[in-house]
Amino acid sequence: LLRAAHQAADLAAAGEGPGPEAILGGRGAVSASLARAEACRASAATALPSFASALADGAVGAGHLDAVARALHQAGEPEREALTSREKSLLEAAEQKPARFDGVAILGVDEHVWHHVSTLPIGAGGRGPKELTGMVDLSRDAAGRTRARLLDLVPGRSGEAYRAWLQDRGSGFRDRVEIATLDPFRGYKNAIDDQLEDVRAVLDAFHVVKLGTKVVDDVRRRVQQQIHNHRGRKGDPLYGIRNLLRAGEEHLTDRQRTRLERAWAADERHVAVEVAWHCAQQLRSCYHQASHREGRVIAERVLESFSSCPIPEVARLGRTLRTWGDEFLGYFDTRCTKSKALID
Repeated sequence: LLRAAHQAADLAAAGEGPGPEAILGGRGAVSASLARAEACRASAATALPSFASALADGAVGAGHLDAVARALHQAGEPEREALTSREKSLLEAAEQKPARFDGVAILGVDEHVWHHVSTLPIGAGGRGPKELTGMVDLSRDAAGRTRARLLDLVPGRSGEAYRAWLQDRGSGFRDRVEIATLDPFRGYKNAIDDQLEDVRAVLDAFHVVKLGTKVVDDVRRRVQQQIHNHRGRKGDPLYGIRNLLRAGEEHLTDRQRTRLERAWAADERHVAVEVAWHCAQQLRSCYHQASHREGRVIAERVLESFSSCPIPEVARLGRTLRTWGDEFLGYFDTRCTKSKALID
């Protein structure tokens, strides 16, 4: 997609062929949607240069720019001119609007990669910071539904970026937070310990399951190299099931289960991949039990057994989970996690 976008941009600059949005749009609804959103943001950043600078400096969140971009896209020419003439007041309103931070009792944090191009300032032709830290409100309303609101995005993926953001919110905001979810990144945990005293830290279920899936991939690649001395190729049994290994066991069809069993039986050395897959499924299953108590029992069993597994990748995962043991088990006390998709 990136190559196609560059080629289309070069053709458009030379006055030949369709623009990048048309090229991407032909490759699926998701690509077209992303291309339109990016075009709206670029248009808004051009029309409101101080807004784009404030975003790069962390003075406003990306959500503010997206809101203005949508308004500009939907407005007619007279309304668009009126909106851009109020750039200063719009920026001040975005910088001084604390209402979105009210009532946050469950706070989530995660990193986000904003782009993969130049990190030069926007005014110098770049796209600004590449890595951002995003904060999400996961508090529940009166009906028990999770609010799931993106609160802010700030430049940098570091504990210092999160710590500074928490400090800027003031003691009133920090005192209301009761639970803080995070991925297993020590920088974010240090920021929570420093700024959110007496808050229960909870390891995000998405990232725990992701760690288990990565272990299976790592073992598969290692065994593939040991047996064949090359990366996976068409016809290799383990390469043929690489996508099945990432799926939840409960989602597999009978035909897919047969494919897995055939791959296990193809070579006795595949047993390491089979064991790693079962370990990852056990880890995943602790989040799919009927009650908190049943999930916690499986989680405690994982903590007790994984670190002594003879498969080095599984043992390493076990040590990681033991290091984060309190945060890992915290999920089953709070049943709280964040949706990474809110930030992505």
